[in-house]
Amino acid sequence: MKLTTRGRFAVNAMLDLVKHTNNNTPVRLEDISERQNISKPYLEQLFNKMKRVGLVKSLRGPGGGYVLAREANEINIAEIVHAVEDSMDASVCQGQANCLNGGECLAHRLWQNLSVVMHQYLSSVSLADMHNLPDATLAFQAAFKNTNE
Repeated sequence: MKLTTRGRFAVNAMLDLVKHTNNNTPVRLEDISERQNISKPYLEQLFNKMKRVGLVKSLRGPGGGYVLAREANEINIAEIVHAVEDSMDASVCQGQANCLNGGECLAHRLWQNLSVVMHQYLSSVSLADMHNLPDATLAFQAAFKNTNE
């Protein structure tokens, strides 16, 4: 999985949105920009992509901004990354098995399996999990405890 700045920023921005939303009060991108040190134009691009896939809703006018389109426990981290990234694949060939002279490289299956595990992990962690367990180690342990039961 190639996780770029786009994916990292989108996750941080969504966590900021969760943290600063009170009673479904919209959060302004300007405020997220200041708190997360992400430029507002870049956030606009990210939130437009996330809006298109139904992760956030925008509210216009005075007091407008963004809110989650669903509950935080219904949005997983993989959805956020998928919304803004081109792919979630650790292999060089993006899963096409043409990484070495048109064929499969020796480590192709390793990278393919890593992609699957990363996707499973990110799918198992919701925004609510991260908000309620801000320590990423605890979220990691909780996610893998659930998948190993």
